[in-house]
This record gives sequence, C-alpha cells and structure tokens, in this order.
Amino acid sequence: MKGLDKIVDMLETILNDRTVPRNIKNAVEDSKSALLDENQELVVRISTAIQILDEVINDPNMPMYTRTQIWNIVSLLEEKRRELS
Repeated sequence: MKGLDKIVDMLETILNDRTVPRNIKNAVEDSKSALLDENQELVVRISTAIQILDEVINDPNMPMYTRTQIWNIVSLLEEKRRELS
C-alpha cells in the first residue's frame, strides 16, 4: 500500500465513529475503497480519494472534528500525490 496505512487507519476511525452521518461515512468508505483498489495506479487512486472527500467536506451535518480529520487526510493524500509526481 506504499505508506497509505496511516491514512486508511484515519479513514477507519471516521467510519467507526457513531456521530458521523451516514452520507459522510459512505463517502469515506468510497474513498477508502478507491485507495485500496489495486487495479488503478497509486496516483489515480489518491486523486479519486481526494475528489470523493472534497465533495462532502462542506456538508453542514458533518461534525466539526470530523471535518478537521478529513482536512488532515486530504492534506496527507495531496502530499503523497506530490511525492509521486
């Protein structure tokens, strides 16, 4: 997985949080699945995950601490993407 373990763990933390709305969890699950999809190049998987998370980042129902967690995840993903470029 080339260093994505920490990011996947962070996504899992959000998925296991009972206070996170279902639509946010669905987006987090989709981004996790995109990251773990071995049929795509890593840079494509990272870009897909970022795009999915960006779509829900401004959801008004998202708890503020979850939004912060997602911002951190997106930052880490963007850093990984830059490393691959």
